[in-house]
Amino acid sequence: MSPLKLKKLPNRETAKITFTASADLQQMLEAYASLYEAEYGERETIIDLIPYMLETFIDSDRNFRQRNPHDDKSERFLKSSATVPTRATK
Repeated sequence: MSPLKLKKLPNRETAKITFTASADLQQMLEAYASLYEAEYGERETIIDLIPYMLETFIDSDRNFRQRNPHDDKSERFLKSSATVPTRATK
């Protein structure tokens, strides 16, 4: 099985996040959580996965990084991606 784009979540404190999603998105998130569990052997809730999915998405958006050059996180990512083929987890 090829690895998922989202790496295994680090140890963390949780925060409650609330938003409204379409039924289709809900199904896709549930499917992703199932694949995550199969990949890493740990069940994570959709609510726990979403912030990391969004962070992964934003970090991989080159256009965003180009338009936001003063963001320290974007600069760290650009430096680390020049020497490491995949982004390390936090």
